[in-house]
Amino acid sequence: MNRFLLITAAGAFETRLRQAVAAGFSGAVQVLPPEVLNGSPTAVLPADPAELPEVLFLGPGLETARALEFAKVLDLKHPEISLVLVADSSHELVLAAMQAGIRDIISPAAEDGELHRLLERACLAAASRRRGLAIAAEPLDSPARVIAVMSPKGGVGKTTVATNLAIGLGKVAPQNVVIVDLDLQFGDVGTGLMLEPEHTITDAVYGSAVQDSMVLKTFLTPHPAGIYALCAPRTPAHADRVTAEHVSRLIRQLTLEFKYIVVDTAPGLGEHCLATLEQATDGVWVCGMDVPSIRGLRSGFNILNELGLMPQGRHVVLNFADRRSGLSVQDIEATIGVPVDVVVPRSRTVPFSTNRGIPLLQDNTRDSATKGLRHLVQRFDPDRISDMQKKLHRRVVVS
Repeated sequence: MNRFLLITAAGAFETRLRQAVAAGFSGAVQVLPPEVLNGSPTAVLPADPAELPEVLFLGPGLETARALEFAKVLDLKHPEISLVLVADSSHELVLAAMQAGIRDIISPAAEDGELHRLLERACLAAASRRRGLAIAAEPLDSPARVIAVMSPKGGVGKTTVATNLAIGLGKVAPQNVVIVDLDLQFGDVGTGLMLEPEHTITDAVYGSAVQDSMVLKTFLTPHPAGIYALCAPRTPAHADRVTAEHVSRLIRQLTLEFKYIVVDTAPGLGEHCLATLEQATDGVWVCGMDVPSIRGLRSGFNILNELGLMPQGRHVVLNFADRRSGLSVQDIEATIGVPVDVVVPRSRTVPFSTNRGIPLLQDNTRDSATKGLRHLVQRFDPDRISDMQKKLHRRVVVS
């Protein structure tokens, strides 16, 4: 099997690549001339899917524009192959390569150690995407649930609730949960899950991922707990590149690949939030035990009812609950006009968990807050829903 495919006329780089592969990797290297770029990208690959290469190197010595166009088509057809461009990098080239589906760029004069590390990275990425695509090919046994985690006010622990909900659902449906960070300017899902994403939502709504939901999955960041994450842009300036239309299309794509889509929205009711609510099956409303947060939630409910955008599934989470706050659950319910479904007590373990980047439900910490978060997860667990319905909106108590 030719595990590595190289398209180039540069004999020096071919020799170095063969030496690097022989030094620590199984499989052979196949070399093709630059002329193959003039034909169909799929024509250079074997017909048998089991014989497809894991890594395809483009260059050096190729016309950049032609190589990127070749890569774009090939990435759409075979996203499981790691595409590597061999060229001297620049900011403009990196952006164009990313949009074409190139996974990595390496200089022709790179040191042997750097070439070896790139091979390791490319092989691991190819294996991960093949596993993901295999799982994606399995049909879902029920319609996807789009869960919008929302709050009219900031600072109520919305992202903490969203990340723990995603981790908890990952135990219910392993590899079938994705969390999307729609707080596009200052999202903290990546930090809360201790992730360093290779791609962000800005990458996922442009280029090859837009055309194919399976390709989109390769832009997600896997988490050790068996879920996927699509993190916010790296800088607030990039947030303007993501429109409400992008959000709508993205969620539709994700419903084809996942059973649960948890969307951590920005505070308030901006256009991205409303676009999410148009497709949400459930809304998880998070409020703190303070008057501004509670009044904001009441106003949010009134606006969404007027707009007809209230999701069918409603789940109200009272976070940072503390009976010393001067308010009771009954006071809150009377103000917002609906029952409180889940209470998450104030706990010193929550900020500690957030700072570590390990959600409480991942660490299995025994704590009153953990109990409340598990209760929220159970509201979406098919095996527990019948039991939960018997207790639906039963009076909750702040301890």
